[in-house]
Formats: sequence, structure tokens, C-alpha cells
Amino acid sequence: MLTHFKEKYIGSASFYKRYLCLALPMILQNAITNLVSFLDNIMVGQLGTEPMSGVAIVNQLIFVYNLAIFGAVSAASIFGAQYFGKGNHKGHMHSFRFKLYASLTVTAAAILLFITKGSTLISLYLTDTTGSGATEAALQYGLEYLAIMMIGLIPFAINQSYATNIKETGQTMIPMIASFAAVGINAVLDYLLIFGLGPIPKMGVIGAALATVIARYIEALIVIVWAHTNRAKNRYLEGAYRGFGIPKAEFKAILIKGLPLMLNEVFWAAGMTTVTQCYSVRGLEVIAGLNIATTITNLFNIIYIQLGGCISIIVGQYLGAGKLKEAKDADNKMIVFSVFCCALVAGAMLIFGGLFPQIYNTSEEIKALATSFIAVSAIIMPFCSFSHASYFTLRSGGKTMVTFLFDSVFTWVVVVPTSFLLARYTGLGIVSVYFLVQATEVIKVVIGYFMVKSDVWLVQMV
Repeated sequence: MLTHFKEKYIGSASFYKRYLCLALPMILQNAITNLVSFLDNIMVGQLGTEPMSGVAIVNQLIFVYNLAIFGAVSAASIFGAQYFGKGNHKGHMHSFRFKLYASLTVTAAAILLFITKGSTLISLYLTDTTGSGATEAALQYGLEYLAIMMIGLIPFAINQSYATNIKETGQTMIPMIASFAAVGINAVLDYLLIFGLGPIPKMGVIGAALATVIARYIEALIVIVWAHTNRAKNRYLEGAYRGFGIPKAEFKAILIKGLPLMLNEVFWAAGMTTVTQCYSVRGLEVIAGLNIATTITNLFNIIYIQLGGCISIIVGQYLGAGKLKEAKDADNKMIVFSVFCCALVAGAMLIFGGLFPQIYNTSEEIKALATSFIAVSAIIMPFCSFSHASYFTLRSGGKTMVTFLFDSVFTWVVVVPTSFLLARYTGLGIVSVYFLVQATEVIKVVIGYFMVKSDVWLVQMV
């Protein structure tokens, strides 16, 4: 029994070496990015609860945009990983073009929405339970922050198109280096522009937004310049800008598989922001506490998020090469490894997570709420790891409609109604409400287990 378990779920040293060589740069890249977001959050938090809350709400809206971009490029990445695994560089180039077109279309739509409906969207999260007028101040700070952040959406979209194609070739170091450079500059500019120094004026939330936008342009520039000066490693760029077309059959295949994926990311992100809006009826203090907790939790979540992303790359390459048995074997081992790592991370999060809220310049009530939210997230993290790995397994085989049902439909049918009813129509404390909403992840674990076990995702598409 033990021998069978080891053979099925425990890999060799060479297997983990390949997995970690791919995963560690991605984990480090996102760790640094989230660390700078954490520092940015702390610096804005020093300005007071209202600026911190206004920025946090706008970041919820940007979060929906970011995941829409992720969905747009991921649609083509399913094919891109398999094209690369098969050695079809022209097909890889067509998937790259699709990413550019899709991400820029999403960006144009997002900018139009933010310009016309920005104030309305921010106001959805503002509930004045004290009559102090704090919500009006938070709205103004949010609008100032959003106006600058929109400038950084275009380089973000283009960078994601390039970076995901580079990662599909197994070159995860370059996006990591670009991210390191960008976040380092972001951190320095955050301090200078938020608080001011010498001739540089104190800009507050506007300074925070400017620092982020400048960093995004720098990151995109590094990735794009490297890709075009290393054509031998990026053969998908051969002829990428000589013409604009995508073969009808390939475009249709990517669109059919990719549209559910992109809609899934948008609807899931919108669902998560709706859940936050449900929590917001309990007061501005809850939004502030959630902002602190989410910033901390994101630092820990990168482990299972990036390990899951690696599953889609490695399994996708095996599937593209027609190695279905190897794909299933690798998937089993990577899922177990991801859950094991997250159990360890969750333990560390329970022990040390409560220290972080003490850094913020806010009330003790908000700090206590943030500490409780972090503890709940730690308890649920291993379950999130399994469901996330299951999602990427299904996605690697092109089962995008299944993932649409598994992810966003589940969110809107189960998670959103649960949060709405518990927050508005029960006398439960907000921490209890948060725990019960997060615990719905267990249902996804059960569904994910049976879906992965069914082998419906073992498909070679190219």
C-alpha cells in the first residue's frame, strides 16, 4: 500500500528538480511583486483609514481587470504550451497574436468602463455606518487613485502577452528579473512620491498610483526588449508582426476553448468583488480589515497559485507531445506536492500572520479583524491549493467549459448567495460570516477530485 502510494504520488529527485526549476522563478517573481504591494499598502495605510480604503476598493476593480487579462492570454496559452511541446513555432506565433488582440481589447473596454462608471463602482463598496463622512473622503481618494492607474493598464496587457509566451517555452527567469527590477523601482518611488522628499512634493495616493504605473512600463520594456533581442529562444516572434492574421481554424479553436476561460476569469473576479461588497455592508472598518488581511494572505497564496500555474505548463507540454500517461503521472505528483507545501505555509501563516496588522496606522478594531481574517484564510489554504491544482489540470486539457462551471458558476451559485445572505440577514459576526463563506471551498475540493480522477482532461488538442 505504501509502495503504491509512493509510486503514484511521490516523484523522483529529477522530477521535483524540473518542477521547482520552473516554479521557483515564478514564485519569487510573485513574492517580490506581492511584497512591494504589501509595502505600498503599508505606506498608503500610514495616510489613514480613508485613503487606505479608497485605494483598496480601486484595487478590487483593478483585480477584476487583471484576471480578465489573465483569462484572455490563458485562452491562447492552453494552445501555446501544446504548440511548443510539439515544436510548432508558427502555431505558437498565432497564439501570441491572439493574446495581443484579446488583451488590448479587454484593456480598451476596462478604460471605457472606469472613465464612465468609476464613481458608481467605488460607491458600491462604501457604507457609512457611523455618519462621520468617511465614505465621501474614501470615494475621493479612490477616484484620484483610479485616474492614474488607468494609464498603466496598456503596458500591463502587452507585458502579459509576452511574458506568458516566454514562460510557455520554460524560460521563467526573464519575467522574474523584469519583475524584480520593476518592483524595486516601485518600492523606491512609492516612498518618494507618497511622502515626498526634498524637492519632491508629498502626493499621497496619487504618488502611490504613479509609482505603480512607472514600474509597469519599465517591466514591460525589459520583457519586450529581451524577447526581440533573443529571437533564437523566442521563435514564435518570427513573422509575428509581418501581417496581422490568424488562420481561421486556429482562431476559431482558440476562441471556442478560450472564451469560456476568459469569461470564467471575469465572472470569478467579479464574483469575488461582489462577495467583498456583501461584506462592506458591515461598515468601512470591515473593508479596511479585509484590505490588510488580503494583502498579507496574497504573500502566502503565491505558493499554490504558481505551483498550479506550473501544472498547466508541464501537463500541457506532455499532452501536446502525446504523452498522456506521463501527463497523468506528473499531475498526480504535482497536486500532492502543492497541497503538502501549502499545509506547511498555512502553519506558518497561523503562527506569524497576526503580527502584520500591527504595522498599520489604524484602529485596534481593524487590526483585530485583519488578524482573524488571516487565521481563517490559513485554515482554508490547503483546500484552496487542491481546488486550484484541479482547475489547472482541467484547463491544461482544454476543458474550459468544465472549468467555467467549476470556478465562476460555482462562485455565483454558491459563494455569492452565501455571503449575501449571511452578511445581510443574520446576526453572525463578520468573522464567522467570513469563515462560512471561505469554507464553501471544501465543496470545490470534492468536485475537483472526481473531475481530475475521471481523466476527461487527458486530451491532445494540437
